[in-house]
Amino acid sequence: MNIPNFLTVLRVLLIPLFVLLFYLHTGWSYLAASAVFGLAALTDWLDGYLARRWQQTTALGAFLDPVADKLMVATALLILVEEHARLLVTLPAMVIIGREIVVSALREWMAELGARARVAVSRLGKWKTAAQMTALLMLLASPPAAGPWVWTGYGLLIVAAILTVWSMILYLLAARPYLR
Repeated sequence: MNIPNFLTVLRVLLIPLFVLLFYLHTGWSYLAASAVFGLAALTDWLDGYLARRWQQTTALGAFLDPVADKLMVATALLILVEEHARLLVTLPAMVIIGREIVVSALREWMAELGARARVAVSRLGKWKTAAQMTALLMLLASPPAAGPWVWTGYGLLIVAAILTVWSMILYLLAARPYLR
């Protein structure tokens, strides 16, 4: 167990705390839950950076890092779907979670064929992640009726969903020769 892997495991362990804080529904719980989500997002960036910088990439880290990320994001999306109960959240959440399932399956299948590099993370995926994480932080930090901040979060979530579909299409096109 090295520090990057520890940070990845920590991200998974933060999920119950994140959920608990969100559902306390006190004056500070939205901000506290958003802060824990933000900390988890920071560990997502930091574990990858440290693993590459210190040359401590491991098979465990390569497996667990995307799983931890998807668990945290899916949990946040599910919480927000319930809390906001709006099509503006539900539809993008469905798109984002659905895409993650499709792309994860595609990457696994391509790895079996020895062509995993054809569906590696792209720059568009980084933009999608940035829009998605910013939207989730904004929406988690405020109750549904909080005004412009929430509407900006909705807008960014929709942008993230559009980028999600776009990146999925690019991954499917890259895998197309193998899908025949």
